[in-house]
Amino acid sequence: MAEFRIEKDSMGEMQVPAGAYYGASTQRAVLNFPVSGYRFTRRFIRALGLIKYAAAEANASLGLLDGKVAGLIQKAAREVIDGKLDDHFVVDIFQTGSGTSSNMNANEVIANRAAELGGGKIGSKSIHPNDHVNMSQSSNDVIPTAIHVAAVEAFHSDLMPSLHRLRQALEAKAREFDDIVKIGRTHLMDATPIRLGQVFSGYASQVSHADRRLMQKIVVLRELPIGGTAVGTGINAHPNFAKRVCEILNHETHESFHEAPNHFEAQHCKDSVVGAASTLKVVAISLLKIANDIRWLGSGPRCGIGELLLPATQPGSSIMPGKVNPVIPESVMQVCCHVIGAEAAVNSAAISLGNFELHVGMPVMAHSLLESLRLLGSACDVFVDKCINGLAANRQRCEELIEQSLAMCTSLAPHIGYDAAAAIAKEAHETGKTVRQVAMERKVLPEAKLKEALDPRSMTMPSERQMPVSG
Repeated sequence: MAEFRIEKDSMGEMQVPAGAYYGASTQRAVLNFPVSGYRFTRRFIRALGLIKYAAAEANASLGLLDGKVAGLIQKAAREVIDGKLDDHFVVDIFQTGSGTSSNMNANEVIANRAAELGGGKIGSKSIHPNDHVNMSQSSNDVIPTAIHVAAVEAFHSDLMPSLHRLRQALEAKAREFDDIVKIGRTHLMDATPIRLGQVFSGYASQVSHADRRLMQKIVVLRELPIGGTAVGTGINAHPNFAKRVCEILNHETHESFHEAPNHFEAQHCKDSVVGAASTLKVVAISLLKIANDIRWLGSGPRCGIGELLLPATQPGSSIMPGKVNPVIPESVMQVCCHVIGAEAAVNSAAISLGNFELHVGMPVMAHSLLESLRLLGSACDVFVDKCINGLAANRQRCEELIEQSLAMCTSLAPHIGYDAAAAIAKEAHETGKTVRQVAMERKVLPEAKLKEALDPRSMTMPSERQMPVSG
């Protein structure tokens, strides 16, 4: 069998691997962009398949495309949607800034596969990649539409369910730890007591806020640029094409996509992608804070804070026997750093590569956004399964550190004044005694009143008993 076949495009003949469904245009891109080896994700390829499927049906329903040809295109596009042809999507992420190479990759794969399904020959162009598969479209509206479709599906399927699991796991720990009082820390220094459950309720609230922020971005991403074709004017597309495509996409995805009210905004800039990446950065920063806190609270086991007991997942050192490290929080934090960097890449592309009627940073923006979605979802699942669910509290350590804390004097200030309380803290620090011991020796309050004032749990909630008595 021949190793190659000859295909033609507007620039002439090209040798294409004999078994490839892609054609000359894609092969040129393969040769032109041997940059990274990175390819578009499954989500993005699926989105391209969905768009081509919907476009074929829309064009047929509008009387623009032969029904038999449309049916074959839809069959081939369905294979793209289902991931059966992923190996034929071979263009590097770092390509033409409009993503034209990837759009043509999809057009050629679907055209050749459709021709084959119809009994024709690959490369015959009996079903044409431009005239049929790309009818009523341009790379300039297909690629940003694919970004939006892929991102919305990724938000709903890859990230948000994982964030919900994380929130539920943190809420469960907040309930489990609610009776455990520990010392608070501000500026890395001892502060007033706080319940461990309260700490975890704060973490859960961070995740809950992230969920609401993401929903706001999904609303914007549901606006699709499809139908604007080259520059947003809709040249070569039927006036009802975009509306029909959105209806078909919604039937396939159970989403609520709709035609962008202004195609010029939708195609000329990528503000919606910038906004989505920015929100993912906020999610990453929240997750980084949670993971880092848990890592520090579990430090030790004997010479650190040690208030939390993290699940042991693997040996921590090649030289120190018995050492176990907080590897899951470390993994999560690295993902967060990657996402923060990806947002910087999106911002840089948005600032420098958007000119006039086309943005030429779409592939790298799509890659950065979709990888962030995928990684954050995976990191949340790992965090829940291998760390959060197995967390335990070291109650004895929490009690010991509270009693040793100089910040315990805070609850005395309303009763004896700030300066007197500060003097007790200073003496306790200098002598190594506890605040309780010094206060008892100085007899600053009756014993029962002192016990009440220095009750750690009462310090974790507002109480009239903590307020000074006037007069």
